Amino acid sequence: MTDVADPEAARTAPASTGHEAAAHPPTTTGLTHNKVAMWLFLGSECLLFGALITTYMFAKSRLPAGEIGPNDVFDIPFTSVSSFVLLMSSLTMVLALSALTRGEERTFRVWIAATALLGGTFIAGQVYEFTVFYNLGLGYTTNIFGSAFYTLTGFHGAHVTIGIVMLMSALVASLRGRLSARNAETVELIGLYWHFVDIVWILIFTVIYLFPQ
Repeated sequence: MTDVADPEAARTAPASTGHEAAAHPPTTTGLTHNKVAMWLFLGSECLLFGALITTYMFAKSRLPAGEIGPNDVFDIPFTSVSSFVLLMSSLTMVLALSALTRGEERTFRVWIAATALLGGTFIAGQVYEFTVFYNLGLGYTTNIFGSAFYTLTGFHGAHVTIGIVMLMSALVASLRGRLSARNAETVELIGLYWHFVDIVWILIFTVIYLFPQ
């Protein structure tokens, strides 16, 4: 009879176990499986972008004299403004996640929409830039520099576009009541992807535009 558990202890034990399970994700890294998968994906993307940037630098160094090159087409002030717009979207992404974790869903929708809008503005600027470059005589097959440049920046633009789709999906899910503070990790994962895209652009902008030669 002395082995009978105290009823009060029996009631509190399951709650304590559940709390510990929630506080410690079932991975040896201390992260949830979704976060581990996202970090692995971003790691592979680092390798891919690294290869594209290396290819661009190699192609630029082999550009024959007299052919259209970076100094003939780049508009640094315009691209700088476009880059600033994209970097500001990282701030609005942080504000969106913070609002959602506090349960302020209306504020979250405002900031997530602002992030998508800033990303869309960057893409619009990139399309405009590509159009200007093409009119100046730099097409995808014009020379090795054009092929490498459009591949690298276009690939990054595709990533930004995918990110915008993810942001709009989160906004729609929130409007339908499917996204709240309880599943804020979804927005956190989108945020990781979005910040990665922004950081990659900083590297691309530095390598391509600030050091054209």
